[in-house]
Amino acid sequence: MVFIWDYAQRSVYAELVLHKAKVESLAFSPNDKYLVSLGGQDDDSIVVWNIKTKQAICGSTATSHVARHCLVVQYSNTDDNVFVSAGSGTLRVWELDVANRKIRPTECKLGKLQRNIKCVEISNDDQFLFCGTTSGDILKVNLRTGLLSDFGPVKAKHSLVCTYRAHLMESGDLLLGSGSGVLTLCSKRNFKTLQLEKGVTSITIKDTGQQFFVGTEAGLIYRMSSDDFKAEVVFTSHTSAVKDVVMPFGTSELFATCSDDDIRLWRIDKPKELLRIPVPNMTCNALDFMIDGHSLISAWNDCKIRAFGPESGRLMFTINDAHKMGVTAIACTRDCKRIVSGGGDGQVRVWELLPHCHRLVEIMKEHKATVSSLKIKSNDKECVTASVDGTCIVWDLERFVGLQRMIANTVFRAVCYHPEEHQIITSGTDRKIAYWDVYDGSIIRELEGSQSGAINAMDITKDGGFFVTGGDDRVVRVWSYMEGVVTHVGIAQGGSITSMKICTNNRILVTTSADGAIMRWKFPHPPNC
Repeated sequence: MVFIWDYAQRSVYAELVLHKAKVESLAFSPNDKYLVSLGGQDDDSIVVWNIKTKQAICGSTATSHVARHCLVVQYSNTDDNVFVSAGSGTLRVWELDVANRKIRPTECKLGKLQRNIKCVEISNDDQFLFCGTTSGDILKVNLRTGLLSDFGPVKAKHSLVCTYRAHLMESGDLLLGSGSGVLTLCSKRNFKTLQLEKGVTSITIKDTGQQFFVGTEAGLIYRMSSDDFKAEVVFTSHTSAVKDVVMPFGTSELFATCSDDDIRLWRIDKPKELLRIPVPNMTCNALDFMIDGHSLISAWNDCKIRAFGPESGRLMFTINDAHKMGVTAIACTRDCKRIVSGGGDGQVRVWELLPHCHRLVEIMKEHKATVSSLKIKSNDKECVTASVDGTCIVWDLERFVGLQRMIANTVFRAVCYHPEEHQIITSGTDRKIAYWDVYDGSIIRELEGSQSGAINAMDITKDGGFFVTGGDDRVVRVWSYMEGVVTHVGIAQGGSITSMKICTNNRILVTTSADGAIMRWKFPHPPNC
């Protein structure tokens, strides 16, 4: 499906449905009359759309029977009826015949060259097109004749560089980004190169033409100038699903998130990364701040619990072999002397922190599968754990026995104590929000939390008046706790919501999602409201 958005109204202008599966590439005509879309390998079709009528004009197979896979389309800069498609073993110039509702391709002649083309740029006068290839060289092709004009540099110079992005500047200089992270500015006089972190995924030029922005596979956006060709990082983000978000006790200025390979600390008032704690090739599943703020405790898929200094990022201590099948949930007691962890093996373990070491205090085993969420009572005497086996258990942290067991026909994903701690709320794959009595384990109320998809995350305000939920339907909902009704709805996430946290002063809500995004929301019920 292709969506055309009205930028001024921030709304969908049109939904275009014709491709069978993935949409590989899109391009607007120079006068914004038409849109050309390229389907994925399973679809292998090109469709031209009339933007005004929101209807398809015509379509055709993207490649010939001898070519392999088309990867990109690019429109002419001056003619609404000419565009180019390119890919693995194919480079075509297309002409649109609106009257007869047809598009006709002309194969470009590259001689003996066989290239996998990843990106295409067309000169402002539509005389030449420039093609970036996975072999690291650039093809210069005459757009009118379809003949190869030139190619380079020679193989030895960039033997390992794959050109993934190209952009032609107004000055005529060619800006190239490669899969190895090398950014090159090619002019008639010289070459300027710069090494960025991971492969270049996008390049865009500012209106003035002197400044441009570069995005990379590392989730970084760089701001650069063609004069000094120096990179300044302006935005950062996770590159994979964000697993958890936490905030230090008593402050609403910072928060921490975790994902594959790293933990990051952020300022809550602006999208600025303060600290990155890398742990390569590992996934952090859960986080918690010690209440004194001196350490950040993290749960990892390599069966370890790691504690870091939140200011320096220094590793303070590691608990090896904390759980057999990875550590999946974690929480710290308020006296900062104990850690309670849950694992993929279904066990709940209590750890005591000593001045120069740590020790395992107790193992509690009643869950039959992964512990998905864990919360500790404010007096440090009890905790509640939720598991994907459909059970939620309240534990006594002094006698290390289960006090109450709540059972439901669901995979539990999240659990929260009400601030008065006489009730808990749970959510899971059955799309329901359940209120439970802590003392006898009975269900008090059950709400329909979503029309589709599991509810993966929830959090409750400090006064217990409102709580928030989010899940696979990508919708953030704010609920009145007593009335059990939705007061506000937020839609912005591009992937399933994985975690959420309301700041201490009830003014900001932070949500994370499976696409690596972190969203800050203005919470609709500030204090004394």
